[in-house]
Amino acid sequence: MSNRGGGGGRGGGRGGSGGFPRESQPPPPAYGRGRGREGSQRGRGGYAPPPAASYAPPPAASYAPPPAASYAPAPPTMASSGSPESSLLRETERLSLSETKSVVMTPGSSSASVSAPVDAPPRSSKSIGYPARPGFGRAGRKCVVRANHFLVEVTDKDLCHYDVAISPETTSRNLNRSIITELVKLFKHSDLGGRTPAYDGRKSLYTAAQLPFTSKTFAIKLAEIDRKDNGREKEFRVTIKFAAKADLHHLQQFLQSRQSDSPQETIHALDVVLRESPCTHTGENPDLGDIAATSFYKEGHLMDFVAEYLNIRDFSRPLGDHDRIKLKKVLRGVRVETNHNPDLQIRYKINGISSVPIDKITFPDQNGASISIVQYFRNKYGLNLRYTKLPCLLAGSDSRPKYLPMEVCQIISGQRYVKKLNERQVTNILRATCKRPHEREASIVKVVNGNNYGSDNFVKEFGMKIYSQMVSVDARVLPPPMLKYHDSGEQKSCQPSVGQWNMMRMKMVNGGTVNNWACLNFSRTSEREVIQFCDDLVAMCNRKGMVFKTRPCINLIAANPRNLEAALRNLHQRASSIVPNGQLDLVIIILPEIRGSYGMIKKVFETELGIVSQCCAPKHVSRCNPQYLENISLKINVKVGGRNTVLEDALSKSKVIPNLTDRPTIIFGADVTHPAPGEDSSPSIAAVVASMDWPEVTKYRGVISAQTHREEMIEDLYSVVQDPNKGPLAGGMIRELLVAFYKSTGRKPERIIFYRDGVSEGQFSHVLLQEMDKIRKACASLQEGYLPPVTFVVVQKRHHTRLFAEHGNRGATDRSGNILPGTVVDTKICHPTEFDFYLCSHAGIQGTSRPTHYHVLYDENNFTADGLQTLTNNLCYTYARCTRSVSIVPPAYYAHLAAFRARYYMEADQSDGSTSIGDASRENPVAVRMLPKIKENVKNVMFYC
Repeated sequence: MSNRGGGGGRGGGRGGSGGFPRESQPPPPAYGRGRGREGSQRGRGGYAPPPAASYAPPPAASYAPPPAASYAPAPPTMASSGSPESSLLRETERLSLSETKSVVMTPGSSSASVSAPVDAPPRSSKSIGYPARPGFGRAGRKCVVRANHFLVEVTDKDLCHYDVAISPETTSRNLNRSIITELVKLFKHSDLGGRTPAYDGRKSLYTAAQLPFTSKTFAIKLAEIDRKDNGREKEFRVTIKFAAKADLHHLQQFLQSRQSDSPQETIHALDVVLRESPCTHTGENPDLGDIAATSFYKEGHLMDFVAEYLNIRDFSRPLGDHDRIKLKKVLRGVRVETNHNPDLQIRYKINGISSVPIDKITFPDQNGASISIVQYFRNKYGLNLRYTKLPCLLAGSDSRPKYLPMEVCQIISGQRYVKKLNERQVTNILRATCKRPHEREASIVKVVNGNNYGSDNFVKEFGMKIYSQMVSVDARVLPPPMLKYHDSGEQKSCQPSVGQWNMMRMKMVNGGTVNNWACLNFSRTSEREVIQFCDDLVAMCNRKGMVFKTRPCINLIAANPRNLEAALRNLHQRASSIVPNGQLDLVIIILPEIRGSYGMIKKVFETELGIVSQCCAPKHVSRCNPQYLENISLKINVKVGGRNTVLEDALSKSKVIPNLTDRPTIIFGADVTHPAPGEDSSPSIAAVVASMDWPEVTKYRGVISAQTHREEMIEDLYSVVQDPNKGPLAGGMIRELLVAFYKSTGRKPERIIFYRDGVSEGQFSHVLLQEMDKIRKACASLQEGYLPPVTFVVVQKRHHTRLFAEHGNRGATDRSGNILPGTVVDTKICHPTEFDFYLCSHAGIQGTSRPTHYHVLYDENNFTADGLQTLTNNLCYTYARCTRSVSIVPPAYYAHLAAFRARYYMEADQSDGSTSIGDASRENPVAVRMLPKIKENVKNVMFYC
């Protein structure tokens, strides 16, 4: 019998006796619970097997827990969690990585997501293994759905991979394709032996049989396309060199569950073949069976863009610092073309904008004399610049800068806008791309048929056959859980219908208390309307079971949004002299009509003053809609320590929720948010939340940490710092949350369920190696031998899979036409051998629902398929902010919200000239920890706002 479990071994019994030590402990003991299959690099099996092949499930008993192991203390030199010889890696040679690229392919769109190579721990010849599928789920009502995956048959051709090197090197995939197209045109029937190669636009080329050479260099001449004068030709040297053969037999074996690792190179080769014709006809971003949308810079005069973006029409005065910084961010990296010289139209890439207006910029002329930009354009081009109070665009290099007045520049067409969209832009793009399921399905089929794979020369060349019908997949609809409300309500419990329910006749299962509260109005809403809104909101909270004092302790305060920060601090000072303990329970904020104040409010209240706040938009205050008031009451209740609802089975003495209510269990959610593209100085932000109640599992506490720019692995899960007096002290996010759980419940977690959001498949091995190791160390640092079993589940929303209900079955959809909430799929389009499933846990509102993909990377709790699928689906009904089930499991959702909340803390006082966290981290890695700390009394509620 394993000695793991809540304080098992010498550290205390499973029942929770023997609390965590009060003081931080030295580095943890060594441990290793490695488990996995041997084999080469893993990945997704994107292609469904041909009709003739049978889909063989893995053996039912293929997964078994590891045997008990003894844990010996590690020597002090092994303390660092970042040590390349960390215990998990050292004791489990199979848990290893290769520095390679991983491809995720969805047959429905033939699109591949390629992750960059990662800096891996020391490599070995064996790859990490993940839990085998413990059988298939049986719970729920059976049904059939269609997936936007399409069957592909492949003959056993001799696929060959060739490396391509183009000199001089280019970054344009379109130009690369033009070069290879010209090469094939000239040499297909001679040097290429009649072969028609498929090219990925970068470094790889594939053929259906070997070429007559192993390495050869070609000279190709093309007309330059970067300038208007296309008369000149440029010569490129192209070297094609044999690299390897792709193994189609391995792919077939993998899809029939006879091989555990997916042949990524083969999948990538077939993907390139399917993309070749559409790429040739439509450019770099072809539609291959799914609908995707992106935003582009609007082509046209730069002045029109500036006027619209800044909402300014009068440019007779210099821009303020705020507008100048906004413009600098949005224009950085944009390519423009000058129009002041009709004989030569040159393209430039914008590197920045000047800090002073054009009329104040001078530079030395050819004779060394100082000349202004205004004078230069007048003398050389006879052009009198009109907008001399605007800053100048900067191009070129630091040593040879080029100054470009905005009024002589045009934005070049076809440039993607990769920065963060504002709310209005997001709304517009959603409105333009939103399609109901039947429209989306028809559109996908139309695109696939339009690709005309039946007569595609590349498909024929490589011996492939693509079926034009969507794959039908067996699915099940899991029943919704019973939700418990307070016994004093008209209705004590309810079972949601189609993913939603109404709590009109119910009261919160645990109502919170608000004794001391105040309201700050930053809007133009009248005092009478605000007071009426507060009265109605208080009445709603009391009606729903809260204890909410009817009158505020401080009369309504109307404040100027320009003095927002001062108003928040003044309110705190006034409360300190009135409220007995000096602390308000809640502040209701009526936001100003102008956007941009939310981040500052949350930063000041949550990181400096420690006050819980509820922000309300002025338009809702004026309407005072009962449904809105009820929704706000749900948020307020959890912020002040209450519970809205819980799973009825969690409180039942006669029922047990498997792997949850039988013994103390903590559920984690984790996510990392990265800065928008172009923000090279901003750090990434990691957030981890954990349940603080058991067995209800509805209250969550969150911690956040800034880390290295665009680093996906969470760096601060576990850490050891050297105290000059106490020596090495253990810390980190996992440890902090485990201690908080113990303080909240009086029990040590005897089981850990960890939902990790935001990880791509190419990062599975890396995240498991690093983060599981830190979870283990965090546990062991609390008490010797304390190693509760862990289930590590990745939560993925960024995929292309869509599921559609059967035609003509009206009972198989919700009101939006989407598949029913609770629909789960774990066959055919899932991994042949590993433990994963698609779950659509929410009802559609608009557009086509996207199921969430859950993939188990580690499982010491021996979940059955039904056990994990049902638990995950049931948890989606416990989200605190609404009376609807949500699309991803709440702990992962809360972690996502917490990470974005932290971004507000950083952006609230961003300035152009200050040193950012990311800049400082290049000189001092410790500087990435500078994210403001959340005050203790709001840690439990920050992500509910």
